[in-house]
Amino acid sequence: MMGTKRDYYEILGVSRDASLEEIKKAYRSLALKYHPDRVPPEKKKEAEEKFKEISESYAVLSDPEKRKLYDTYGHAGLDSRFTTEDIFRGADFSSIFEDFGSVFQGFFSDFGFDFFGTRRRRERRGEDIQYEIEISLEEAARGVERTLKFHRQDRCPRCEGRGAELGTQRVKCPVCRGKGVTASGFGFITVSSTCHTCGGRGTIVKNPCSLCHGQGKVKVAKTIKVNIPSGVDNGSVLRLRGEGNFGEGGYGDLYLQILVRKHPVFTRQGDNIGCKVKIGVVKACLGGEVEVPTLDGKIKMNIPPGTQPNTVFRLKGKGVVNLRTRRAGDEFVEVEVEIPKRLSWRERKLFTELGKLRGEI
Repeated sequence: MMGTKRDYYEILGVSRDASLEEIKKAYRSLALKYHPDRVPPEKKKEAEEKFKEISESYAVLSDPEKRKLYDTYGHAGLDSRFTTEDIFRGADFSSIFEDFGSVFQGFFSDFGFDFFGTRRRRERRGEDIQYEIEISLEEAARGVERTLKFHRQDRCPRCEGRGAELGTQRVKCPVCRGKGVTASGFGFITVSSTCHTCGGRGTIVKNPCSLCHGQGKVKVAKTIKVNIPSGVDNGSVLRLRGEGNFGEGGYGDLYLQILVRKHPVFTRQGDNIGCKVKIGVVKACLGGEVEVPTLDGKIKMNIPPGTQPNTVFRLKGKGVVNLRTRRAGDEFVEVEVEIPKRLSWRERKLFTELGKLRGEI
């Protein structure tokens, strides 16, 4: 307890009249941030010191008697009555760590440990892989099967993933002695970290496999058929379970990010699509049929007499099939009326007569 120490309230970032719940909440947040297993190796020593500092602050401020003594006399009051071990003795860390259970599990599962540094029996599965695949709007709307060729780390066929040469076995790690963790302690708290020598497995390879060189996995080329469902959009991600890299706990997953090419005719808004169709002045006035593109090919659409420019018509069920409901959206067709820039002598005469007939000339 020697040396200059920072104020406990300042360390936890709480006011001097903070409640016990506020102190617990502050400690939770800082412990999550500074636990040594959550920082890069080069910052591990710094994190251990910080973790010790916030834990000591919590041990004092969560104990009514020690907190009162500290509030009255500061660090000197504690130093005169308690050793380092006494500071931590009786502190309620268990309830804090129980609350952390589900939160820390997600963060620490990749390291193979729970919050107390106990080595998990479940081995880590392989890493996930991500690829991009480009498709057309028509394929996105109706679904398509694609052949995908990619590389992944597969289980070594020679050593079957053990990493050791045939006829040999993995041996106990000399650093962690088979525990998979190394520990450093202060007071009644032990900070356990993944053993960097064996990666948390507890064993090392003494005689590496001649094929995978002790890695337990080899790079291979793989070809699979992928069914891309109808309704995917640009940026959609498909997850193919077990198609990722090999790991001791099984294979990771393959994530396919969908890229939908920009269409020269259609625009997409959710499950609906839109396009523009040009018609002449006569057809706009008299009505008639017009050929309209759809995702399934061209169809005939009726234009009523007197159709105005930019009128939008709806074709039900001609849009994109929804990924979840399986119902198709609609196609919206905007009509553009083309005004002729040049007229023949005969056309000009007829338009003039029409203008006089309608009183426009």
